[in-house]
Amino acid sequence: MAELKRRRLGRTGLMVTELGLGAMDTPQSPEGKATLNAALDRGVDFVDTAREYEGSEFLIGQVVRAREEASFHIASKTFSHTLDGSQRDIDRSVSFLGVERISLYQLHDISTDAAWGEVMGDDGALEGLQVAQYRGLIGHIGVSSHNLEVAERAIDSGAFDTVMLEYSAFYTESAPLIERAAERDIGVIIMRPLGGSGRTSVMRGRLDEGYDGPLTPANLLRYVLSNPAVSVAIPGARYPSRIEQNVAIATTYSPMDDAERREIETEAARLY
Repeated sequence: MAELKRRRLGRTGLMVTELGLGAMDTPQSPEGKATLNAALDRGVDFVDTAREYEGSEFLIGQVVRAREEASFHIASKTFSHTLDGSQRDIDRSVSFLGVERISLYQLHDISTDAAWGEVMGDDGALEGLQVAQYRGLIGHIGVSSHNLEVAERAIDSGAFDTVMLEYSAFYTESAPLIERAAERDIGVIIMRPLGGSGRTSVMRGRLDEGYDGPLTPANLLRYVLSNPAVSVAIPGARYPSRIEQNVAIATTYSPMDDAERREIETEAARLY
């Protein structure tokens, strides 16, 4: 079987598979452990989680401890905006995940001016992550945001090795920021590459009803992976079958040309 392609995660220097796994919902399935193992067995080596994702770090830790070789990159996050709170979260993450060092730790959902001021100020969470990095508990520092203005500020600040943004055929507004981050050698992690908000389930239902247009999960993943400024896309998965489908797409896709991209964007706008 073809192997997943790798991309450089910006200035972290890490080479990660362009298809990762967003593990927020994985523990909510009775097949969660099998889903994570399926991803790792198929070569996925970038798994994103957070302290606030119920059961996610615990599940990943179970898998880490059970595998003879757990050579994959884990990215986690803190919702805390303070120096002390973020360090407590990192200590808990290390314990739950069963690792000595977490590849990437991120400030979670910094999407308001107030949140930005808190994490970047004296005794803010960024300082906490920097202390943890000095202690050797984390490798690199990132940030996620749902606000384009705040995300731009984060990219331009020079404080972060990676940025996590929403991007898909449904949400193209972040495309200029993806380019901006790549120009600054900041790794770009894409959340909701298939649309999020239940759109994937709706699309699968339409396919079952006979829809034969271009707006399919396969084309949505192709759309994101066709952007060379993207470092890794992290679709979520609760079941091993979703892993199999995503890996099959990522190992066989051909990049979209401009006409295909415009077609899927137009269809996404028309149907949603």
